[in-house]
Amino acid sequence: MDDHPAADPLRRLDDPDYPALTMSQAAELLGVQAAFLRSLDSSGVLSPHRSRGGHRRYSRQQLTLAARVRVLLDDGHPLASAEVIVGLQDELAAARADLDRLEGGRQEP
Repeated sequence: MDDHPAADPLRRLDDPDYPALTMSQAAELLGVQAAFLRSLDSSGVLSPHRSRGGHRRYSRQQLTLAARVRVLLDDGHPLASAEVIVGLQDELAAARADLDRLEGGRQEP
């Protein structure tokens, strides 16, 4: 089978960064109003891809981030705090992954 992307255009859908979803599709999947996604865009939390016509397009990764922020907002955190919390959670996860990788490479005497 050919590994060239043109051989299977649907392969892009497996890419978590591929902006496959319209705003209405993204809002429906998350169970939110489109205004919520627009607010995340205007605040800089999300930067959706723009189609040639200027319409927002969302990736799975962006929807995951939006869902994480929504949980924090639902818990009563303001948007600015939710953004910081998500950033710190991501930094902690990356540090733990680095530590696991380093500990895995260390050999016992």
